Amino acid sequence: MVNAPDYESVIKKLENEELNTTVGPVPCPVYSKLLALYVQQNDLCNAKFLWKRIPDSVKQSNPELKSIWNVGVQLWNRNFTDAYAALNVEWSPEIAPIMQNLQHEIRARVIKVVSLAYSTMDLEAFAKSLNYSVEEATRVAQEHKWEIIDTPSGKMVCPVRPPYSYAQVTSNEDQLAKLTEFVSFLEN
Repeated sequence: MVNAPDYESVIKKLENEELNTTVGPVPCPVYSKLLALYVQQNDLCNAKFLWKRIPDSVKQSNPELKSIWNVGVQLWNRNFTDAYAALNVEWSPEIAPIMQNLQHEIRARVIKVVSLAYSTMDLEAFAKSLNYSVEEATRVAQEHKWEIIDTPSGKMVCPVRPPYSYAQVTSNEDQLAKLTEFVSFLEN
């Protein structure tokens, strides 16, 4: 299993392997793992470009590749309920840890969004957004020290906003370097 901090180096290695394949087509496992890692890293633009680069014959011969892309499409559309359903397939041993990590990442993103966007939320809706049972969602809310209150319409979760962190100020040179890197990426 690849640890999360190592994903960037694995992505670079797979990108180089794709670019440097001179004899025959790129092996399908390279495409599968690279696509899964792009989706896991929430780099959906690169995932989409990779999907367009993959030959149709490879797409047709590998159902797992289609399943990975289906997860990416659901995330692109911000349809987390369908993303959880798309993740609920049998993955190969090479892809399974990446997709399990992705499921944890999606839940962490949902919890963060809920804590920032809601002062109260229906417990059942919160559970559905995490693809958890009400009991599991209650446990998650308690772990985050969120209050759960009874109302006439049902139980509600009262998320606690995380402390506001001020964005780091970057120098103009850093911003210019990032812009230059982005433009050169678009041109190449």
